[in-house]
Amino acid sequence: MTGFVRLPLRQRSAARFAVLLLVLGLFGLVLLLAPRPEVAELPRLADRLGSLAPVAAIGGGALLLVALVPRTAITVVWGAIFGPLLGAGYTLAAALLAALAGFAIGRLLGREFVAERVRGRLARLDGWFARQSVLGVISVRLVPIGGFGLVSYGYGTTGARLAPFLLGSVLAAAPSAFGYAAVGAAAVSPDEVNWLAVTPGALGLVATVVLAVRWWRAERATKAGGPAAHPE
Repeated sequence: MTGFVRLPLRQRSAARFAVLLLVLGLFGLVLLLAPRPEVAELPRLADRLGSLAPVAAIGGGALLLVALVPRTAITVVWGAIFGPLLGAGYTLAAALLAALAGFAIGRLLGREFVAERVRGRLARLDGWFARQSVLGVISVRLVPIGGFGLVSYGYGTTGARLAPFLLGSVLAAAPSAFGYAAVGAAAVSPDEVNWLAVTPGALGLVATVVLAVRWWRAERATKAGGPAAHPE
């Protein structure tokens, strides 16, 4: 009797996971076929949007990230439209919303499927994600294993906690956001870019490296049975 009860539940989780894979596949197809904007025309978009430009930048950026558009490309474009500082700020706000949306979709459509099937090393890996702190999320985000949106979906299928995931995602994105936004701004107005705008990104990069090194050392000490406290 128990088997008959469990089978439909597993089928439903598999169906939801198939929907998640289908959605990701469609996003990838659209990404390949969609036309690219002309860089020279980008600054005029902000003028046409007027006071709605920040809302459009944040909301549109979040949708693009959810649709698996690379964060680097969005940041460069937003920097070309809004300048290095505003472009980076809008991109980070969009990244926060996109991380939340991707995590929620992954959790809704994929978590049950994954939890029912992980065994052995995969189960231990899932437990590691569940214990992760902000530093752990930063370390994963800095590894080039997938795009921003894809990693967000993947995290949702694990047992990771939402708050550390969101904070770690934004902190990991901050260093490159200012740098790429400055590149975008320089592409359309090279004489008007204040390169001091990338200073927050440089400071963020230093902070990220320091945090990642501390987390790595704490991990090694924990595995070796040392006295260092686990950061998670």
